[in-house]
Amino acid sequence: MAHLEWQNGFSVGLEVLDQQHMRIIDYLNALDDADVNDRALIARILDETIDYTQTHFTYEETLMEEASYPFLRAHTRVHELFTHRVADYKRRFDAGEDVARELHETLAHWLVRHIKREDADYAKYLRAHFVKAAAASRPTPAPGLIARIRRFFADE
Repeated sequence: MAHLEWQNGFSVGLEVLDQQHMRIIDYLNALDDADVNDRALIARILDETIDYTQTHFTYEETLMEEASYPFLRAHTRVHELFTHRVADYKRRFDAGEDVARELHETLAHWLVRHIKREDADYAKYLRAHFVKAAAASRPTPAPGLIARIRRFFADE
């Protein structure tokens, strides 16, 4: 298996999400590095990957909901399908099957495709939404205040 390296093309333009995606990649690489005979280590990495990924999905979905992203339900469904797929790998692993290589390849392929397609799509929407929200929440100066300030400094 090969390490998955972060590339600028993976960035969705939202630092917090990029950091979360990088952490998921770190988990995948830890799985790649693990000794296939160390089932306890692989189990821990699987559990941590699943837990972190579910937390990440919840975070993404919360942002999308807050921004009224029109494709939230479809994106959530993609997350649900992926979660079920990973849970199946976990069940197979718990039953004694060696799934590390297959899981790493599946997760790496899915993650890259998901970030570049689905996440990139909603990230554009979120960036636009939060820029508008930030602009709307900025206090505006009282009418005439700017003109009075300019006159004050212009008289010097």
